[in-house]
Amino acid sequence: MVDLTVRIGSLTLTNPVMPASGTFAETMASVIDLDRLGALVTKTITPDIRYGNAQPRVTEVPGAMLSSIGIPSKGPDHYLAEVLPFYAGYRPPLVASISASTADGFAALAARLSVPGVACIEANISCPNLEADGRAFAMVAADTETVMRRIKTATTLPVWAKLTPNVGDITVIARAAEAGGADALVVANALLAMAIDIETFRPRLGNVMGGLTGAAVKPVILRMVYQCARAVALPVIGCGGIATVEDVVEYMLAGATAVQVGTANFIHPTTTIDIIEALPGLLERHGLVAAARLTGAVRADEAADPLWAAVG
Repeated sequence: MVDLTVRIGSLTLTNPVMPASGTFAETMASVIDLDRLGALVTKTITPDIRYGNAQPRVTEVPGAMLSSIGIPSKGPDHYLAEVLPFYAGYRPPLVASISASTADGFAALAARLSVPGVACIEANISCPNLEADGRAFAMVAADTETVMRRIKTATTLPVWAKLTPNVGDITVIARAAEAGGADALVVANALLAMAIDIETFRPRLGNVMGGLTGAAVKPVILRMVYQCARAVALPVIGCGGIATVEDVVEYMLAGATAVQVGTANFIHPTTTIDIIEALPGLLERHGLVAAARLTGAVRADEAADPLWAAVG
């Protein structure tokens, strides 16, 4: 029997597949068996109540989705009173995704959510940092390290740093997150992009620019996962364009310990379960007895050998 379990620091997941924050909510329980997921990652919340960005917030582009939601949030009181009790009856570890505009805000929110029932904090540090002229925390190495240190002093829970792909060298940011005490990296959030309606001459998003997600971004994020996995000693969770079991295996070969499925949930809400069901068969076909054996197993050095094509 194939062993699908993976370990991300102190957490053991029954399989490496989980939803990405913002693409999963309590209503999914009416569509899939939540107990079959590796972990449950809830929608990002902020310290304050937020209503999100102007409409329209979502538009399709070739091979991807472009969105600018703006992190609508009902705040920590609602999370603790309504969201947390809902998930208490499920077995997978609950990962609370948080965002704030200052390092102290991140720390305070992490402390507030460090309660029984929350297994891990995912710090969405791809959001604007008001203390750095609005640049995302994860766009600046020093800011990344600072915010991670503040969060780690505020909680004893594992903390995953969700990085942005909108940087020149993501390995610099990955090392900064590691130096700040991150327990794992989520690579990565959405690519900054835009689209224009040529009939109206207006941007297709109310906020002009937004985040590009879906199949089109997978090669870019896959490359970043490969780079981060080689740059740090932390577990890496791949996130970007995953829709099939083949995508999951590709990410794990590149160095990911686990993956998060995002945009595909909007297209086929059973995608995560479909992947989990298909994974044992694919592993057996390759003679693997454990999913964890995939992590970092890409034969990159051999691919660089001109003789490899003849003997591979």
